[in-house]
Amino acid sequence: MDYFNSHFGELSALVTAICWTATSMAFESAGKKVGSLSVNLIRLIMALFFLGTYTFFTKGHFWPVGASHHAWFWLSMSGLIGFVVGDLMLFQAFVVVGARVSMLIMSLTPPLTALFGFLILRERMNLVSMTGMIVTISGIVLVVLNRPANGKRLHFNYPAKGLLLAFGGASGQALGLVLSKLGMGDLDAFMSTQIRIIAGIAGFTLMFFILHKWTNVWMALNNLSAMKRISVGAFFGPFLGVSFSLLAVKYTSTGIASTLMALTPVMILLPARYIFKEKITSKEVIGAFVAVAGVVVFFVF
Repeated sequence: MDYFNSHFGELSALVTAICWTATSMAFESAGKKVGSLSVNLIRLIMALFFLGTYTFFTKGHFWPVGASHHAWFWLSMSGLIGFVVGDLMLFQAFVVVGARVSMLIMSLTPPLTALFGFLILRERMNLVSMTGMIVTISGIVLVVLNRPANGKRLHFNYPAKGLLLAFGGASGQALGLVLSKLGMGDLDAFMSTQIRIIAGIAGFTLMFFILHKWTNVWMALNNLSAMKRISVGAFFGPFLGVSFSLLAVKYTSTGIASTLMALTPVMILLPARYIFKEKITSKEVIGAFVAVAGVVVFFVF
């Protein structure tokens, strides 16, 4: 028990990585069936119900109460940027290039978080941090680029659109995490996640009205197979995953938390190979480990 209490932040970060592995594969499958836009809205509504039920039984209220205006503002901004902008791009990347490659690109999130922290919170970056970022990028480049052959130019192994979408997802998550830290303070992690999700639901609702896409939502709700996958993704993603990520940041250093949470690209290799029967090359395995090693260098040394 003493070990659990003294390493609660680290264990929370490890749980986060496991949750994000499960949710990325569930949302990839659901997004290919009913579209990423519908998946985003439905999973946030489900997650809000999960969180509200949890806080009702643990704190006696379904909705977040007692949060300051400061917390509401910055957590709402975090929800709009992280969920609406970042996750919308990430989920579309799941459809275009798959969860495995998308989560590899997402290993850029910790370095990008540090970059946004430097720009917004004036947190320091040093030579070691820059080295870690270069190592991570090298691992990603190893996977996504092919060497020129037979006179052909250097080219991507995957559609550039999908890679850019995944990078946008990493940027949105990084900026969202920095804004979460700015607004969270001493507020409970699950309540903080609720506020972020409420803002995300509001953003997606407005988007559906503007784009006139409500028919897509009704079609998704009637697709039992997709709804099962969205339910699994909502439980392990915005409910458990996001909440444990905030617990990790709260109870251990951002560096250690980000390093452990960045293990997802490695964790996802086995289920991708043996559950989804994806072909994984040795170069892709090496690239995933190099990318994670860059995160370790970035934060530990």
